[in-house]
Amino acid sequence: MQRISDTKHWLRTAATISEALPYMRRFAGRSLVIKYGGHAMGDEALARNFARDVVLLKQVGINPVVVHGGGPQIARMLSRLGIESDFVDGLRVTDAATIEVVEMVLAGTINKQIVSTINAEGGTAVGLSGKDGRLIEAVPLTRRTRDAERVADLGFVGEPSRINIELLGHLGDSDIIPVVAPIGAGAGGETYNINADTAAGAIAAALSAIKLLLLTDVPGVLDGDGALISHMTSEEARRLLAGGAVSGGMIPKLETCLAAIERSTGAAHILDGRVPHVILLELFTEHGTGTMIVPD
Repeated sequence: MQRISDTKHWLRTAATISEALPYMRRFAGRSLVIKYGGHAMGDEALARNFARDVVLLKQVGINPVVVHGGGPQIARMLSRLGIESDFVDGLRVTDAATIEVVEMVLAGTINKQIVSTINAEGGTAVGLSGKDGRLIEAVPLTRRTRDAERVADLGFVGEPSRINIELLGHLGDSDIIPVVAPIGAGAGGETYNINADTAAGAIAAALSAIKLLLLTDVPGVLDGDGALISHMTSEEARRLLAGGAVSGGMIPKLETCLAAIERSTGAAHILDGRVPHVILLELFTEHGTGTMIVPD
């Protein structure tokens, strides 16, 4: 429990130990899936805070699964190699050359950096891609163009078709913290690039996780006046989407949250990963800090 003492400064400022413990006990033995990305992943101090918090979750009996992104890092590597990208409705068309770079960056550099940081903070993290143990089986993602007249060919862009929950169950029963790169395996062994939010949502649903946490670079879901919506039901989220009150990258995040909740995830949270210890603040304080979406 050495790392619990390392977080006492958080407990003093965010909550008392007596306030936090009931929340910790409620989640003990349950899976919690965290999508880790954005600014928090590129900031060294925030990365260490994130690692400490994940280690603490494991030490109090919760089973965290970390799923990470890496879009900016992939874009930089493609640029360095002179590989140009085409996009369809914001999705990168992933050809054979691009998927090699995607796998190298996600399953290699980024994954091992996160694993090393968690291990340095006292955890036992193991890096996986969705291809390891066929953790994430995938099929090609189909997307119609905006004019709806044809189906866009996105190449090796996929979506999860099956999650190997047996593998994750074995890891959850041990001291190991899985760190998953969102790379999927096709039926013929081909590699698919999967959106990290989508992968995290599919894993949360398959595990019937108690929580899905999406770390972003915004405070959470905002209303039409720019104010944070701290709590909403699935039905309220669907109305928000239908009414056009949210736009851009928040739309697929909300859709991911709704899909996970509809498939037995206890609740979904959209959080600002730039806030130190945002996971602990959201989980173990009464009012939280981001947006929580719960079943109707």
